[in-house]
Amino acid sequence: MASVRCGTGAQPRLRADALRNRERIIAAAREAMVESGAEVPFDEIARRAGVGNATLYRHFADRQELIHHVTLSVMSRTADRAESALAEESDAFEALRRFVHDAVEERIGALCPLLSDGIDPAHPDLIAARERLEAAVEAVMGAARDSGQLRTDIAVGDLMVALTQLTRPLPGSGCLDFDRFVHRHLQLFLDGLRAPGRSELPGSAATLEDLRHHRP
Repeated sequence: MASVRCGTGAQPRLRADALRNRERIIAAAREAMVESGAEVPFDEIARRAGVGNATLYRHFADRQELIHHVTLSVMSRTADRAESALAEESDAFEALRRFVHDAVEERIGALCPLLSDGIDPAHPDLIAARERLEAAVEAVMGAARDSGQLRTDIAVGDLMVALTQLTRPLPGSGCLDFDRFVHRHLQLFLDGLRAPGRSELPGSAATLEDLRHHRP
């Protein structure tokens, strides 16, 4: 796999307008990749971002570099949502509920192929983003567990599996009217997380380490 040149060493400070363009490109790429996959044409991403192709290539030399930054953005935004929910909600399980419903907006399931087919999982920036996300989600779950409202036989990996599966678009449906049913299913899932558990779960609690694909 070719190495991603971004994120290694000091990066030049961008002007405000250049930074806005960069953020628009990442947001547009995330949206387009959710709908059409990682191979969506750069022309379409530039169009959605409201910039020219030359501007896109000034910021991102190739598709791998863009995917790298889309992945970082999704991880960062998801961690932000977990941290905000925990800080702003007085009830621990309500913080968990808010995070789970908010995290749907990141469409983690639709973006999962990017994690295995476009980036270097050992890149320092990705390791840092992953560790921050894991800590943020564990803090939300830990608070709900400590309050006695979250069953004790689940871990972060269990929650992320559910979020991934429930945010993966159905075949042939794209993401049209996605929110019409996904939040309903998420609430059913959340009801199953409440303590006391109504049944004994098979296997053991899943961690994020269990979910990672280790490459040779």
